[in-house]
Amino acid sequence: MAITDKIYVKNHQQLASQLETSFPKGAFKGATLDILFQGEGLAKLDDASRERVLDFAEDFIDCDCQAAPHCGCPERKFISYLLELREQGLGPDAIVDVMTDDYMLYAYPGDILSFLDDSVRTLEAIETLAGVDGNREMERLAGERRNHLVR
Repeated sequence: MAITDKIYVKNHQQLASQLETSFPKGAFKGATLDILFQGEGLAKLDDASRERVLDFAEDFIDCDCQAAPHCGCPERKFISYLLELREQGLGPDAIVDVMTDDYMLYAYPGDILSFLDDSVRTLEAIETLAGVDGNREMERLAGERRNHLVR
């Protein structure tokens, strides 16, 4: 299961009530992205919620793909966001706190830890395979990214 399947909308019931519609609790579920992408009813949200929802839409949903928001870009952008937070030295608990503050999203710290561990293992595999293949540049880049995550 992808990490984006384990990212949830904080205060989901409150937002659904304000929007006068139901939508899944998962932040990257199709119906949730549709509601955020279309923006209908966002005026019904309180100011703080509207600001965070719009920030989320701008940072992750905004792309030029014809299939947006179901093109995979929101998920890829969010994964990059999580990795950048880790590269800044934040641990799983702090990453959850930041994404909650930034976008009213939450996840279980254990799920974030698992995702980060999987990311490190994937980079190790890329580094090893690049070395076997003789691609020194890719080997170096994968090693650098891995080192940034394990600090």
